[in-house]
Amino acid sequence: MDDELKRLLGRVADALDRLAPPSSAAADPETAEAYVWHATGHRLEAVREVNRVDLDLLQGIERQKETLLENTRRFARGLPANNALLWGARGAGKSSIVKAAHAKVNREMGGPPGPLALVEIHREDIPSLPALLSLVRNSKRRFVVFCDDLSFDGQDAAYKSLKAVLEGGIEGRPENVVFYATSNRRHLMPRDMIENERSTAINPSEAVEEKVSLSDRFGLWLGFHNADQDTFFAMIAGYARRYGLDVPEDQLRREAVEWSVTRGSRSGRVAWQYVQDLAGRLGKRLV
Repeated sequence: MDDELKRLLGRVADALDRLAPPSSAAADPETAEAYVWHATGHRLEAVREVNRVDLDLLQGIERQKETLLENTRRFARGLPANNALLWGARGAGKSSIVKAAHAKVNREMGGPPGPLALVEIHREDIPSLPALLSLVRNSKRRFVVFCDDLSFDGQDAAYKSLKAVLEGGIEGRPENVVFYATSNRRHLMPRDMIENERSTAINPSEAVEEKVSLSDRFGLWLGFHNADQDTFFAMIAGYARRYGLDVPEDQLRREAVEWSVTRGSRSGRVAWQYVQDLAGRLGKRLV
């Protein structure tokens, strides 16, 4: 290889080094309030500021709030607690309630960061869940491992990894870990997938049981449904009071109804989207 080619390759290598993102050191699982799990490299990344709302602002889901909050409190205190599956309508507050309950319990116990860490794992990284549990198993802290929008389709076999971790693995779930998941489906799989298993399997009942039994690993099921009109307005009125959006009640109600009609839905997400639009028109910041 001549000198000119060596110099050229050296410049190419230097350019690639400059373009490559700097590697992030793994975060200490003892110090931050929340983390994101990266399956590549098997490392935790600390979250500087969690995107969440106060638990009191979540309207129309009082039973769900109290049930999940009490389960989380027991877990944080070292008492037995259940894995939780929050299922149902889109935008109904499933992921918001997990993050809000975690924050409330931590603050009750002297945080942040507090004794309870929230770790988000992405659905596609579920097969790496055993590595995450091995990492935190010997920690003095307690961990809520959270997967948002969990579901399985087609020939996806990752659900078997989750089943083994939740209950059936030889090591089992660590005593300092609980698993919370949200899903639009109660059984985490579409009905046509379950029916296809029934029609093509040698033993239909066993095939369906294998798919459906994943949900049984969650001791706590919390259902979420679309809000009625009064609850939808209560959500918006609560946000308006919290953020000082000074609008006459009749105007607020009229605009809220119109907004829900145009979106074809009444949910916490739709209420928040209306509030953002209202704050923008009023020149207010939602802080």
